[in-house]
Amino acid sequence: MRPTVAAASRTTLRSSSSSRSLTLPPWVPSCRRDHRLEHVNELPPDLPRLRTLEIWLSLQLDQVRAAITAAERREAERQRGIECRPPTPDWLLELSLGGRHPVAVHVGGCHMAGPRPRGVPREAALRAIAEGVSACTHCRPDSELGYLEG
Repeated sequence: MRPTVAAASRTTLRSSSSSRSLTLPPWVPSCRRDHRLEHVNELPPDLPRLRTLEIWLSLQLDQVRAAITAAERREAERQRGIECRPPTPDWLLELSLGGRHPVAVHVGGCHMAGPRPRGVPREAALRAIAEGVSACTHCRPDSELGYLEG
């Protein structure tokens, strides 16, 4: 976007890719309108400003190092949580709203297990299916358990 002077107190910015223009309000100082940064890497020539810049940069570096330390600590905690996570049970029993009655039997890790699954041993899953608890139609625990209706 290149500034073009439209009036003494206004500047119009035109984009080469569109026909729309943006008019800056008169309260924007004229030094801000036409200011261009020629070299980003230029350092001040005098010692006091260089010292100020050195202090500011060291403070910024301390903040970056603190952020890196915090990110490393979070990553270590996340990794420790993954390593200490209990294994997925082989069989799940989905419970009713009150948590008293079984609703369905699932293979461990089934994404359709619902909000109240409970890990159970193989025998309890077989017994629940034999007692009439429905088997999940997605993971088919009755087939996995080798249960034949009867």
